[in-house]
Amino acid sequence: MATYKKISGTNVEVVSSDPSNPIKGQVWYNTTSNVLKGESVTTAGAWSSGGTMNTARTALGGAGTQTSALAFAGEGVSEHDLTESYDGTSWTEVGDVNTARVDVGSAGASNTAALLFGGQPPATGATETWNGSSWTEVGDLNTARFALAGAGTNTSALAFGGTPPVTDKTESWNGSSWTEVGDMNTGRRQLSGAGASNTSALAFGGESPGVANETKAESWDGSSWTEVGDLNTGRNYLGGLGTNTAALAVGGKSPTITNVEEWNGSGWTEVADLSTSRRSLGAAGTTSAGLAFGGTPPVTGATEEWNGAGALITKTITTS
Repeated sequence: MATYKKISGTNVEVVSSDPSNPIKGQVWYNTTSNVLKGESVTTAGAWSSGGTMNTARTALGGAGTQTSALAFAGEGVSEHDLTESYDGTSWTEVGDVNTARVDVGSAGASNTAALLFGGQPPATGATETWNGSSWTEVGDLNTARFALAGAGTNTSALAFGGTPPVTDKTESWNGSSWTEVGDMNTGRRQLSGAGASNTSALAFGGESPGVANETKAESWDGSSWTEVGDLNTGRNYLGGLGTNTAALAVGGKSPTITNVEEWNGSGWTEVADLSTSRRSLGAAGTTSAGLAFGGTPPVTGATEEWNGAGALITKTITTS
């Protein structure tokens, strides 16, 4: 009978912590957790547990990547000004936002460059930019609002939707000020967004007048919004990550769900569910390597990491 050593050329490693960069087919025994683990390739996307946030919260902002993320503002018992940075393993508290608030809009490429805008109470247009160590107040949105969505980076962002009242207004950020641009086709609040810049974004889900759980999605090309394929499951207070051609719609309220859908530029496909049902969560990353964190009910600090099809993932090896 073939042994692991005959197949791989090496013995099973015995280590106190998981290897930082395991390769496909590598197997090791972790003496700290007392489990046998191995590195494999996903045939379909899958969620796994990440490090828990220091402060559980909901209605927060998120930015960055799976291994370089930022979570900020939100609500636990009251509005938070707290910020936490994620390194792919654990969360660390860093500099507070200047104005504590919930139901915020957010954008950003990493845990060293992010943008926070809007929120409540009361409805505000206040905008802050993050440089890796502190938040700085910058130019306000033209329209104060909360329950809005955002996309892009801290120097090239888009803010859209929100309330009160429910709005279709869109604003573009150039690194120093906001400019009103083309309105959305369907005004809505409690929606989510994805996108790489203020010229390329996706808006989806939310609540519009008369429709509690929107399925509509719209794509932004830098000058106007175009309606594209609908979500399979309408929802509001959902998380969103990715770009306008490759995005994830994560969780939400319809009622509160674990459902996740992936956008490929033309349609949505249901993929693996979250382990923890939640709405009003934060999200960051891409459809290859994403992150979901926080949310409610109950208010949680749980973090889940998404690895898309073809990604390397660490799995615990069992006899079942």
